[in-house]
Amino acid sequence: MSLPPEPDLGTIRFRPPITHRKFRDRKWLHLLLFLLTLWSTTYVGVFNYLSYLGDFGRRSAETTLAGGLWYSLTILGILGAHEFGHYIMCRRYNVDASLPYFIPLIFPQSWGIPIQIGTLGAVIRIREAFPTRKALFDIGVAGPIAGFLVLLPLFFIGLAMSDVVTVPKNIPLINLGEPLLFKAGVWLMFGHVPTGSTVNMHPIVFACWFGMLATALNLLPFGQLDGGHIVYATRKAWSGPISIATVGLLLTMTLFTFSFLIFTFLLVAMLMIFGVRHPSVIYEDEPLPRNRYWVAAFALAMLILCACPIPMEVIFPNAPTPPAASQPSK
Repeated sequence: MSLPPEPDLGTIRFRPPITHRKFRDRKWLHLLLFLLTLWSTTYVGVFNYLSYLGDFGRRSAETTLAGGLWYSLTILGILGAHEFGHYIMCRRYNVDASLPYFIPLIFPQSWGIPIQIGTLGAVIRIREAFPTRKALFDIGVAGPIAGFLVLLPLFFIGLAMSDVVTVPKNIPLINLGEPLLFKAGVWLMFGHVPTGSTVNMHPIVFACWFGMLATALNLLPFGQLDGGHIVYATRKAWSGPISIATVGLLLTMTLFTFSFLIFTFLLVAMLMIFGVRHPSVIYEDEPLPRNRYWVAAFALAMLILCACPIPMEVIFPNAPTPPAASQPSK
């Protein structure tokens, strides 16, 4: 009796056992959080629309729920595009991940928060290790690019619905910092804005401004932020030192503005909990394709265009100059 031939082990591909089904989610929870965030951003959007129609208090305006949707649908569109950019790439590389979790947030008026956003953003949960540096890079960069591509046309649509007005006297205003992209858009649409005037922003523009801020923060080269993924995939050895330098830069910025205080606190907490080292990918030795370095350069350009050193501050435009103190008589 003859024995069967031995199998050619070189032709057999072994796969790790499947321990769980991937991409399983409690869809009702994601939908509930989305609806709550839609409500919170629409609520905030109503007041943004009222401020826009009121022309800094010079005109009366009525609040409408539909008016709030200008802001809420824009900001949810930008955030949703960002997170689904990550999610779609996770599906492409078969890296188990959750659907986006949208996070609603409204501060009580008694807290005196000068500006309301209506959301803390959105996140996805990645449940397993990245297989290669290429997968890590593509998943990390896909979110900022997707959000930016949605943000850019909406920004110019919103500017077309805005106008330049004279700043009213002695009324405290929230002065939003202007990223380079914001400055360029305003110059293209309105030219030079004269001193004493400002852009009366349509709620779409305000949502896009927040989208720029969120894009820049996510692209910071730190830890497991999108920018941290990009740095690890392209320059693994630099990942830790650059993360520490990023935290140091933000700590320095808090000396000039409190706008970064909460985000800086979160980064410091992440540094203390997870450490400075980025998690390794499974196949560390697989090289990153050269064309990804061009995409990394585009991500750096997005960071530069969307970054804002001082996001916001309260100002009193056209306030009278206090008289000089009188000199004591001899």
